[in-house]
Amino acid sequence: MATATEQVTTLETRSINAIRTLSMDAVQAANSGHPGLPMGAAAMAYVLWQEFLKHNPRGPQWPDRDRFVLSAGHGSALLYSLLHLTGYDLSVDDLKAFRQLGSKTPGHPERDHTPGVEVTTGPLGQGFANGVGFAIAEQFLAATYNRPDHEIVNHYTYGIVSDGDVMEGVAFESAAIAGNLKLGKLIYLYDQNHITLAASANVSFREDIPARFEALGWHVLSIDGMDTDQVREALDDARSQTERPTLIVARTTIGYGSPNKAGTFGVHGSPLGPDEVIAAKENLGIPTEPAFFVPDDAASHFHEALDRGSDLQAQWRIRFDAYKGVFPHEAAEFEAALAGDLADGWDADVPSWNVGDKPVATRKASGEVMNAFHKNLPTFIGGSADLNPSTNTVLKGGGDFGHPSTLEEDEQGLSGGGWDYRGRNLHFGIREHAMGSIVNGLAAHGGIVPFGSTFLVFSDYMRPAIRLAALTNLHSIFVFTHDSVAVGEDGPTHEPVEHVMSLRLIPELLVLRPADANETAEAWKIAITRKWPTALILSRQDLAILDRGGANGDVVKGGYILADSDGDPDVVLLATGSEVELSVMARETLTELGVGARVVSIPSWELFEDQGAAWKADVLGPEGTPRVSVEAGSTLGWSRYTGANGAHVGIDTYGASGAGKEVLKHFGMTREHVAATALRLLGRADEADELDAEFVQSQEAAGTQPSGSEGHS
Repeated sequence: MATATEQVTTLETRSINAIRTLSMDAVQAANSGHPGLPMGAAAMAYVLWQEFLKHNPRGPQWPDRDRFVLSAGHGSALLYSLLHLTGYDLSVDDLKAFRQLGSKTPGHPERDHTPGVEVTTGPLGQGFANGVGFAIAEQFLAATYNRPDHEIVNHYTYGIVSDGDVMEGVAFESAAIAGNLKLGKLIYLYDQNHITLAASANVSFREDIPARFEALGWHVLSIDGMDTDQVREALDDARSQTERPTLIVARTTIGYGSPNKAGTFGVHGSPLGPDEVIAAKENLGIPTEPAFFVPDDAASHFHEALDRGSDLQAQWRIRFDAYKGVFPHEAAEFEAALAGDLADGWDADVPSWNVGDKPVATRKASGEVMNAFHKNLPTFIGGSADLNPSTNTVLKGGGDFGHPSTLEEDEQGLSGGGWDYRGRNLHFGIREHAMGSIVNGLAAHGGIVPFGSTFLVFSDYMRPAIRLAALTNLHSIFVFTHDSVAVGEDGPTHEPVEHVMSLRLIPELLVLRPADANETAEAWKIAITRKWPTALILSRQDLAILDRGGANGDVVKGGYILADSDGDPDVVLLATGSEVELSVMARETLTELGVGARVVSIPSWELFEDQGAAWKADVLGPEGTPRVSVEAGSTLGWSRYTGANGAHVGIDTYGASGAGKEVLKHFGMTREHVAATALRLLGRADEADELDAEFVQSQEAAGTQPSGSEGHS
């Protein structure tokens, strides 16, 4: 008769092999996917999910659950197998539909598509960085809402990361942030199988990863990832660390069990093949038929997670109810944050500006707006890529997020509120890529409204994170300043030209480029209330406070008439951001020349499109009306609004170094050139040439084509 120990070991082995069976069969059924990682990482995934991970398959959104991130998203069959085995709403039929159109088991994990998937992973390194955001969120919410003897936030963030993840720069950036912040509840299992898609990893990857992470302030353990006892010991050790995130370097064999492909790159990104699946099952002692076989005792063993999770959640509910009885205000605030609800009057202190007030840059107006509402939105947190003085995103009095040991020279920190995990100002350092992905992790965690900020030109560094925020519909807010060639002396490397249009290309991303301080205040209200991933595009230079003709509140419509002619307009000027003021001035010039001009502000194409055809037709004027787009950037795409009888004043080349006003003038961002472009559309070329003579001469001297002079759509 087998001993109790042998029985447990046998059940453990059968359970681990069940993960391998489901994973290899799912990949084989799809004839597509990555079987190697699930087969190699099954042992350590089993220990984590069965013995350490605090979760409830019956309550996937339980607030105090541990978060699990499969950063190596190509190994999605591993996660789907675990979700199915532990009792989430994911059937064996869903596994059989792996990678099929419309299935709940897509090729890479997708948040809000598959129950139990915390974050969308796929592009390597993104999940690694998202997990850092999860850990920051946990520390912040715990420090903000826990009270002595009343702990309502206390969970870990776990992940499985791959060789590919730790090669990506975003992982290195975010690991540095995690180490600096001393995020002790962040634990990653590094599936070190030394194989990539194309070759053995050492072809391109030879650095000493433990030394690298130790240098970044991580606790590092090296184990045999195939040995479940070593995995247990390492996870216990990691959980004992309070001031260092942990990387468990787990040496594994990719495709473990496959007699002919284990340990080779051939098992990384391709199905085993029918014969090799049979051979692998025979090698592991698994029945070869039927496919997707799970032993009854293994199934029952995994389903222990159902009652265990329900009990854990029920215990938390008891703790929370006790907390609520003693701290009703804090409990209500916490519940509202989790639900995404806003307090009545959260925006009551948001300022407004009057026509005739001193001109103000929209980045500065944005800073005033943020500091007016952040006290009424207690889980609004974020920061910049070392650009707070330029992006104006410091939350004054909000404190700086970090371990108290961060305190060095400045006792109060940047914000005047001191250093601890209640701090609402995050210091990302010069790490835009990680900042974007960490902001997404904060948003995905729940209970947080996060933002990150940098210069618009560096949105290129953040594009993968922005795209994933839009794909996943995360309430991530990206604040981009220094939005045009008006940056000036820093030159073309720092002057965004194609960036606004490039961001508009991202589906489901809300792009807002406000024209003045009041539009900026409205844009922030939209960014907070609409719960879309949002890019706010703000100016470096001061802009006049516009007379909006009673259109206050119309930013929510995306586009509206700011200034109009008597009767139907002869020409419509369509503009965003700083070029709205420019268009207003051009309208004055045109009026003097007897031209009836309408100025339309279009701060958001996305919101404008949402209004429907009737509103757009009213704003844009009768079909066939000459229209001119005015934006200090790429003109590509503006023809959707200018129509067949349109022209564009924009910049379809790189910028130049010089004083901002001179650079704008050089590129035709003047009232005269805008007015002249409109006149050319109206067939009044001689008047246009006279008005535009200085610009035309400067362009001819430079050997370039005057923007807008022949810009008909």
